[in-house]
Amino acid sequence: MEKIIRFLKDWTLPVSMGLGAILYLVFAYVPQLDGAARVMDPVMETILPMFMFLVLFVTFCKVDFHKMRPVGWHLWVSIFNLLFVGIAMGLILGLRMQGDKLVLMEALLMCIIAPCATAAAVVTQKLGGSLEQTTTYTFLSNFLTVVLVPVCFPMIEKGTDVSFISAFAKILYQVVILLVVPMGLAYIVKHTMHNLHQKIVSVKDLSFYLWGCSLMIVTGTTVKNILHAEASVLLLTVIALLGLVLCVIQFAVGRFIGHFFGRAQEAGQALGQKNTAFAIWLGITYLNPLSSVGPGCYILWQNIINSVEIWQERKKKLDNCD
Repeated sequence: MEKIIRFLKDWTLPVSMGLGAILYLVFAYVPQLDGAARVMDPVMETILPMFMFLVLFVTFCKVDFHKMRPVGWHLWVSIFNLLFVGIAMGLILGLRMQGDKLVLMEALLMCIIAPCATAAAVVTQKLGGSLEQTTTYTFLSNFLTVVLVPVCFPMIEKGTDVSFISAFAKILYQVVILLVVPMGLAYIVKHTMHNLHQKIVSVKDLSFYLWGCSLMIVTGTTVKNILHAEASVLLLTVIALLGLVLCVIQFAVGRFIGHFFGRAQEAGQALGQKNTAFAIWLGITYLNPLSSVGPGCYILWQNIINSVEIWQERKKKLDNCD
């Protein structure tokens, strides 16, 4: 039993993704469950934002708000994020991509332009990094995306009417709901409801396991999108493989930047771990819906990397105890 519990702790993220994929396939392909599947689909869509809200609320309850300020590596990670976006846009516009090539590049762009994942701070904390620095960059990254999307997307999909003001307002609203509101609520609880705050922070890894639950739902939705994608197997495979390459590059570049500031862990998560659920929504809303397959596959790659990092950190602690 102890080995099973340790395995689940070490590999919570892959287990969550595996369960999400299996549960979707069971409900999708077992005829007797058709009725239940139709009932559960809107329920899952409603529950997911609630889980993400709770993950952030619990995480922010542990944040020292006085330590939330921009630092040097924030600037350099942002610069390289802009550079990657510029390269992707240059290829799309310079080569005048159309058809499957454009879909492929849009899928990769989604994995670049997406903001830092709200759960990046959760993983950083598990790895012994600075919760406050990663949380601060999450805010900066989201507002960078708010500006980039209305500028870039109309140049790619010229047939869509995406005005800067309307897109800016729509995305900013999402950022406020997903980030600012849970932070404000956590700040109120931390400074006015001390008993409740102590109960929340006393539950070890609560935000991490809440995130595991939300990841299970996101994975099920991703499998659904991939299976229903009107694209060739070859295109889907290329998107998945290039997404893996891009994921490794972004994590590696982030860690390289952070190395110069003594914050390799934080910078790696900041540049590599993306808000894929937000990216999927962006792709479906503003670009070719098939572009959402890119961040859908990116979910798998970034959480495999996260799981390996968490396993290594736990192993290091156990070795030190011995």
